[in-house]
Order: sequence, then structure tokens, then C-alpha cells
Amino acid sequence: MQESIAISKALTDEQILATRDVMRQLRPSIAVEAYLPTVRRMMNSDAYQLAALLDHSVVRAVAGYRFMEMLYCGRVLYVDDLNTDNQRRSSGFGKLLMDWLKSEATAHGCAELHLDSGVQREQTHRFYFRERLTISAYHFRVRL
Repeated sequence: MQESIAISKALTDEQILATRDVMRQLRPSIAVEAYLPTVRRMMNSDAYQLAALLDHSVVRAVAGYRFMEMLYCGRVLYVDDLNTDNQRRSSGFGKLLMDWLKSEATAHGCAELHLDSGVQREQTHRFYFRERLTISAYHFRVRL
């Protein structure tokens, strides 16, 4: 990894807020003022974790994730959110963060990394395929 690039967990309010603009590119429905309390609530109730890739101390990519255990596959790292700044796509930041997530999964005893991705995100899916992720299931939902 280049000296100007670092990946770390966002733990303080300041670090979490630094991820907001890049995360909101992926999740624009989260209001600016709701971002910090929502992330904090998810961290406290669901063990949500947030990682940021910084280039020269500027957030360029973010990942929200959690560790889970499921009967069919065991312990996994589940990626809720993964986004590279729209202005910095194809700069290698997504790959660096994905590699970090895979290492994080392995370090925590996970046999697999899982994520869901909206069907409309074709460019993102090409990236996932290059990273050796496969489509292994359909994800169904119903609004209540």
C-alpha cells in the first residue's frame, strides 16, 4: 500500500463524520444530520463497523460491515455498504478496501465474505466479479 494511503476503522464521531459524504453517495436517503446517530445506533445494536480508506488523509472509500454466523455457511463478514468516491472510481481504492475486508474476515475466523448489491449497479458488479465474488443466491424482500 502506498504511504499516502491508510485504511482504518472509524471509531470516533469525527472519524465517522469524515465518511459521511462518500457513504451518502451510495446511501443518499440518509439525511446529513441523521448519519452520525444512525451509524452510532447500528454500532451499538448490531455490531456494525465502519472502515475508511484515506488518501492523503481524505476519505476516498468506505465500507460498513458486521460479523455474522449463519447455519448454512458458518461465520462470515457481511458487507452492508461499500463505496468509492464517485470522483475517484477506477483508482484502485475499491480493490484496496476489498482486500482489507478479506483480510479482516480471515483474521476474525470467517470462511466467507458476503454482500448484497442492487441489480442496477452493473459497473459495480463487474468489479465484484473481478474480485472473485459470485452470485450465489437471490435476495428477496417485502415492504411492510
